[in-house]
Amino acid sequence: MTGGKATAAPLSMPAAAQQQGLPYGLLGFALAFVALPLYVQLPAFYADRLSLNQIGVLLLLARLGDALIDPWLGGLCDRWLALPAPALFLRLGAAAITLAAAFWALFHPPAASEGLLLLWCAVGLLFCYLSFSLLSVCHQAWAARLGGGVGPQARLSAWREGLALAGVLCASLLPGWLGFGGSAAVLSLALALGLLGLARCASPCGTATGEPIDAWLPWRTPGFKSLLAVFLLNGIAAAIPATLLLFFVRDRLQTPAAEGLYLACYFLAAAASLPLWLRTTRRLGPERSWGLGMLAAALSFIWAASLPAGAQTGFVLVCLASGLALGADLCIAPALLARLLQAADLQGAAEGRFFGWWNFASKLNLALAAGLALPLLQSLGYRPGQADADSQSALAWAYCVLPCLLKLAAAGLLYLLLIRPALDRSGSEPPR
Repeated sequence: MTGGKATAAPLSMPAAAQQQGLPYGLLGFALAFVALPLYVQLPAFYADRLSLNQIGVLLLLARLGDALIDPWLGGLCDRWLALPAPALFLRLGAAAITLAAAFWALFHPPAASEGLLLLWCAVGLLFCYLSFSLLSVCHQAWAARLGGGVGPQARLSAWREGLALAGVLCASLLPGWLGFGGSAAVLSLALALGLLGLARCASPCGTATGEPIDAWLPWRTPGFKSLLAVFLLNGIAAAIPATLLLFFVRDRLQTPAAEGLYLACYFLAAAASLPLWLRTTRRLGPERSWGLGMLAAALSFIWAASLPAGAQTGFVLVCLASGLALGADLCIAPALLARLLQAADLQGAAEGRFFGWWNFASKLNLALAAGLALPLLQSLGYRPGQADADSQSALAWAYCVLPCLLKLAAAGLLYLLLIRPALDRSGSEPPR
């Protein structure tokens, strides 16, 4: 998968590192309190204050800006991870405090004109995204620096993403119970526990290669562009329904009281599926397992387009099935990136830069979903709160059919760029 260095022996993960899943993953739980509100709940939260066009353009610009700065943040994280522990955690703590304060402000806007409200939202998003990105990239790079092959890296990813799913579940329920102010308080506590968990983990320091490192190094590393292309297309397929979920539930299914139930079913199923996908990866290899997850996601989600108003049970089943498929994305893709770093002899030197570009792709997906899907819906005649046939048809097409087509395209790209070349090299099985 990585050209001339593909035969390099994978680095062994220290035995102690394999036992640190829980303390390592706690920060993922905390960061989920930000991810779900920003990417799912924020558009609906501001929909009665601003137009969909205003929200879509604002989110497009904010998310594009956030994405563009991630590669630079990746280099910054590499420098942070090389610092002594006190200096590292001082910086991580400052980022955590900024994140909690910006999150609270974003969901407590003042009574102001549209112009001031847009400015308030833009500034809140700026500080939220900046601090969230710093913590996220450092967290991902930390695991990659611990080494190991795809199996150990997938286990660490599973702990991080599994606890993140638990955090998402809490974040989906807490606003209804405690409001966004209570959610901000829980976020602050969870961030503190997450940093304490990292302090109990092995040091992320690695051995530098001596090769000059710059932000564009990932693009010169064999295999990175192919892996990122698959990740990008697959991510767009997931970002569109995440952006439109609340609109679909409220206006197509007309079951707003079940929003928390749907999210809970989806994320609980994803968390429960992680051990299954780890076993599947050991049997089929990571690339084939990831492709199987993409196909399962498309087949399970397309049925949502046929659900009528009030079909709560049917949509619960869709959420459970598509959540099971999500586990493949969560644990396999980051492990493939960590393996690529090891094969290129860059472990301990450039994880932040690679995961900076990785997060750039994730946020580009979300930016495109918000900046294109929301204005497209409005241009097709959809308005929040309307239940006429044209609005329903546009919403079902954008929320269900388009993401499934993109998932199938991502599976095809995975085969062309990763699975078939690996089969051609080995003559049988893809590298594991």
